[in-house]
Amino acid sequence: MTGEPDQLSFHSNFIVLHLTLALNSLKEILVRTASGIVFLIIVIGSILIHPVAFLVVFAGFTVLGLKEYFELTTDKHISPLYLILGILLYFLIGLIGTDILAPFHFVWIILVLPLVLVIHLFEKKRNMAEIGAVFSGYFYVAVPFGLMNWFAMMSNRGGMLYNYLLISLFVIVWCNDIFAYLSGSFLGKHKLFERISPKKTWEGFVGGMIFALLAGYILSLFFHDLTLIQWLVLSSIIVVTGTLGDLSESMLKRYAGVKDSGSLMPGHGGVLDRFDAVLFATPFVLIYLETVL
Repeated sequence: MTGEPDQLSFHSNFIVLHLTLALNSLKEILVRTASGIVFLIIVIGSILIHPVAFLVVFAGFTVLGLKEYFELTTDKHISPLYLILGILLYFLIGLIGTDILAPFHFVWIILVLPLVLVIHLFEKKRNMAEIGAVFSGYFYVAVPFGLMNWFAMMSNRGGMLYNYLLISLFVIVWCNDIFAYLSGSFLGKHKLFERISPKKTWEGFVGGMIFALLAGYILSLFFHDLTLIQWLVLSSIIVVTGTLGDLSESMLKRYAGVKDSGSLMPGHGGVLDRFDAVLFATPFVLIYLETVL
């Protein structure tokens, strides 16, 4: 008789535990979904409203991305002047891309090198590795974010709507990310780069590539400034460079010993976690489009 209450208590605790786990999982999914929708609205909305709106919104992403990068690669006590200089670099490149500044002003970028050294000159604790982290942060974060604004200049020259070119970049990247994850989860057996990212597989890479090409095909049905072949080549470039960007950011996090680059978006990590593929792909996409358009 004494065993029955204990058995009932055990089953009750077991049920409560599973209900708690299920509710926590549901809560995590809802939070992740909600933050993803907000992120999507901010990115797509800024593109659709106006190039200047995009310039301003992505200035914020640039500041946060630089901060995350410096925290991953330095002792986290870096001078805020480096952030200011990084955002000035972003605005210089972005304002040229939106045709607000003439391309000649690109020459001012040359001043970045001496200014970084001058700032470091007045640091109490000087570390040459910090200078390398600052420069690599500018090229990894500020320059690609600034170059995203160049889709506006390219579209103005070609008489196109810049919206669809920039949105297409994000759409193809997101298709690749989502279906690479799903394909890898269900079919993944062969590791893509186990030393850096143990969960990524060749099956996931191929699955992401297939659906990214499908996205390129669908885009070609609506937008005819690029031929079908050019859309497919563009999609392939985005998949390859985006995957390299993802792996590179995973390497930075592994060396820093962290899971996410930041905590800006619940369930999604930081700015670098969300834009790692786009940051790597943007320069290559612009070079390709400049060649074929």
